[in-house]
Amino acid sequence: MNNRILVTLPLAAMLAFPAFAQTSSTQTQDQSNPPAATSQSTDTATGKQPLQAPAREGFWGRVNPFARKNYVKRQTEPIRDRINELDDLTAANGKAIKDTDSRAQAGIKLASDKANEADQHAIDAGNKATVAQQSAQQASTRIQTVETVVSNIDQYKASNQTEIRFKPGQTMLSKNAKDALDEMANTVKGQRGYIIEVQGFSSGKGQTAISNSQKMAESVVRYMVLNHEIPVYRIYLVGMGNAPVAGDEENGKTKHISGGRVEISLLKNDLEQLSSNSSAPSTSTDQQQQPK
Repeated sequence: MNNRILVTLPLAAMLAFPAFAQTSSTQTQDQSNPPAATSQSTDTATGKQPLQAPAREGFWGRVNPFARKNYVKRQTEPIRDRINELDDLTAANGKAIKDTDSRAQAGIKLASDKANEADQHAIDAGNKATVAQQSAQQASTRIQTVETVVSNIDQYKASNQTEIRFKPGQTMLSKNAKDALDEMANTVKGQRGYIIEVQGFSSGKGQTAISNSQKMAESVVRYMVLNHEIPVYRIYLVGMGNAPVAGDEENGKTKHISGGRVEISLLKNDLEQLSSNSSAPSTSTDQQQQPK
């Protein structure tokens, strides 16, 4: 019995000694590390004071083979709290960065859309300016054309000329004469700005020659009005009698004719040209205004 007591006492002392050493080490550590003053500034990411390294390592040094669970928990709990706070702070910073990036991308897209819209408006304005310039140029050209036509409205130029021959004492039109008149009348259908000059010439003298030339010219006018519906106001008739005509004199002598003749001259001004020019710009303008 005494032997058992002698063996148990040293074993109990050995087991109690590490616990005592661990407790004294913890108390010494707590005494050597007083809490930092609250007035000290914090520069850490979490806004808290950094963890302080223990001033003493205890009886066993850095490794305590007899460390208890509560001791280990007390030592690692501040570290775990800081790690959790850092994780939360990192997550919050990541979310803030994503939100900022999203807002930046949205702003960039909005600015790009506005720039594209402004470019499209500029292109449309340029196209409208080009169309307006073309219209102004066409209007200027048309005004110049109208001014030219108005200034030369009474200036007729010979376009075509036909001569009808009559036998002495004849005032009726022959088939060849009618064919010639048909050909001339077909050239003026649907046209404007023209007149037809009809001059009758007859052999003989005095009033008789004038009367005969008048009758021959009237037969020509009658045929053109009745058969081709040429307005009377576009025809000017003159009975010239036996008056000489330019070109009938050779070497200063008057050329005499037998029977009679009628000269039909087609005279035109620039109204037809004005009509063709006015239809062309309007056609081009309509083509430009057609939707694409």
